[in-house]
Amino acid sequence: MNAGCHGGETWRYVDKVLMLNRQGEKLLRGPDDFTIGYRHVGLKSATDELFAAAWFRFPPGDAGTAQARMKELLERRVATQPLALPNAGSVFRNPPGDHAARLIEAAGLKGTQIDGAQVSEKHSNFIVNPDGAAAASAIEMLIGRIQAEVREKFGISLVREVRIVGAVGQGRERS
Repeated sequence: MNAGCHGGETWRYVDKVLMLNRQGEKLLRGPDDFTIGYRHVGLKSATDELFAAAWFRFPPGDAGTAQARMKELLERRVATQPLALPNAGSVFRNPPGDHAARLIEAAGLKGTQIDGAQVSEKHSNFIVNPDGAAAASAIEMLIGRIQAEVREKFGISLVREVRIVGAVGQGRERS
C-alpha cells in the first residue's frame, strides 16, 4: 500500500525494499521495480514476493518544524476520526473526484449497525466496534451493505482499502 494523507504519500521517500519469496529468500528491490498508484504499490513483474521491510530517505529539515507539523496532523486526526474506538482505519478508497465518507453519509448510512459493527458517527468511512462485541462477519456484512447501497444510489463501486484475510466463509469474497 502507498500510505498517505493530506496530499502526501510515503512512496516518494522509499530508498529500497526487502522482499521475501516463498523459499524464504531475501531480495532487495529498488523503487523502480514497483508500479505505484493511489493506495497501491506492486511489483512490475508477477511474483510471489512479499514486503518485509523498507528503507526511507528523507530530506534534511528542521526537527522543531517537523514535530509541530506531526502534532498538528495528529490533532486533526483525533478531531475527525474515531481513534478512541476499535476500528481498522479507512475502510474504502476514495473514488476519483470524490470521498468515500461523503458518499456513505449521503447514502444515509452514518450510524448504521449490524450485530455490533457500526458506521462511525464521527467519520463514515470508518467501521467501529464500540462494545468490542462485533464479529468479523458482522463487519464484513456492513462493508457489503455500504458497497451495495452506495452503488445503488450513486452508481459508484467503493473499493475496499482494508484487506480481509483468513478463511473464506459464507458470503465472503476472496481478496
